Amino acid sequence: MTAPVIGLIGAGGIAQVHLPGWLSLGFEVVVHSLDGNAPELTGRLGGRVAASLDELLERADIVDVVTPTGAHRELVERAAAAGRHIVCEKPLALTAADAAAMIAACERAGVRLFPAHVVRYFPAYAALHEAVASGRVSAPAVQRFFRIGARPQTPWYLDRARSGGIAMDQMIHDFDQARWIVGEVEAVFATQSGDETTTSTTVQAMLRHRSGAITHVNGVWGAETLDFHTGFSAAGPGWLLEHDSLRHPILQLHGRADAGGPAYLPPVSAATSPYTAELADFAAAIRDGGPARVSADDGLHAVRIAAAVNRSLAQNAEVTVEETP
Repeated sequence: MTAPVIGLIGAGGIAQVHLPGWLSLGFEVVVHSLDGNAPELTGRLGGRVAASLDELLERADIVDVVTPTGAHRELVERAAAAGRHIVCEKPLALTAADAAAMIAACERAGVRLFPAHVVRYFPAYAALHEAVASGRVSAPAVQRFFRIGARPQTPWYLDRARSGGIAMDQMIHDFDQARWIVGEVEAVFATQSGDETTTSTTVQAMLRHRSGAITHVNGVWGAETLDFHTGFSAAGPGWLLEHDSLRHPILQLHGRADAGGPAYLPPVSAATSPYTAELADFAAAIRDGGPARVSADDGLHAVRIAAAVNRSLAQNAEVTVEETP
């Protein structure tokens, strides 16, 4: 029995990890890119080139959309109409309305849609979720997430009409984490310094959850020499969980989560690629019909939160997430 064929649409930055990830899992991959970069990508990393989107859809069993965000809806709807299961890079879309339409198109076609929120597969973040979900620690009252990196050099990222800006493109990872850990977000307030089109940019967002928990998210697009750096802290009665990608490689626990519990939750392997783990999870869900760690509905909720943050920045006011389109 042969493995499904993956149709990768796009040959930009994230394709550099999706393509080798699929290949390492034993899949055949065909690549199509409107910018003409598919031959260079496949020549360097492997896979075959599809000369057109129609050819890719004919040859592929699963479609992986890794294009700029503005193209996601059209490509997902084309793939769904062709009866293909779909992986789509985050964010699903620039608006919640488009994300909802994509989900509806996949449901009508009877195919699965998986948003690539890869941070759920990074060991420290997964460990935080497991610690809370399993009851090893109580639900956090306060969470802080940060994500700091160089300002993108590819022009479309800096065009908010095409990327949604830093909140939609970068910080959406941590908006998804915040909701994954402590549940639905009902309101946000955000501030910004700098303009992502011309200079370094920092956005601070406060999320108020239905549970009463508060999450602070800090996103930075800085100088091109800035090292990529992420982390979090989460606290509840008698405990604090922290992670910093530059200071310590695995989750550190301060306080006692349970009697005689380990000092580190849990041990992780640095050799495991979160991108490959994500794709393996999606492939298994398609094969077995079960759930994946992240669902299409999770992707829609993340877009709603990011859209609310952008509205808050525009209005300099608290915004209710449910009222965003």
